Amino acid sequence: AMAKLEVKIRELEAELGSTQSRTGEAAKAFQRAERKAKELAFAQGEDRKNQDRMSELAAKLQMKIKTYKQQIEEAEEIAALNLAKFRKAQQELEETEERAKLAMVL
Repeated sequence: AMAKLEVKIRELEAELGSTQSRTGEAAKAFQRAERKAKELAFAQGEDRKNQDRMSELAAKLQMKIKTYKQQIEEAEEIAALNLAKFRKAQQELEETEERAKLAMVL
């Protein structure tokens, strides 16, 4: 009976050793997974910050484009007015020259 108990004790000790070994491996695997999760969370945070910066930059560029478009429209209006003034002045000059020629003839 004593020998049987000793065999049983050795079996239980071996099982305990094996269980402790598996528990240690599981704990290490858990730590690795936890570290990886922290790394991913950090990377996700950085990605979000970068995305926010890019969105902000895109919004600023959209505003600049809008401003440039307005400036172009204003410049085109001014150019059209100046062209109309120039053509009118040119026409008046031609009419004045015609009248001068007629005056010389008379």
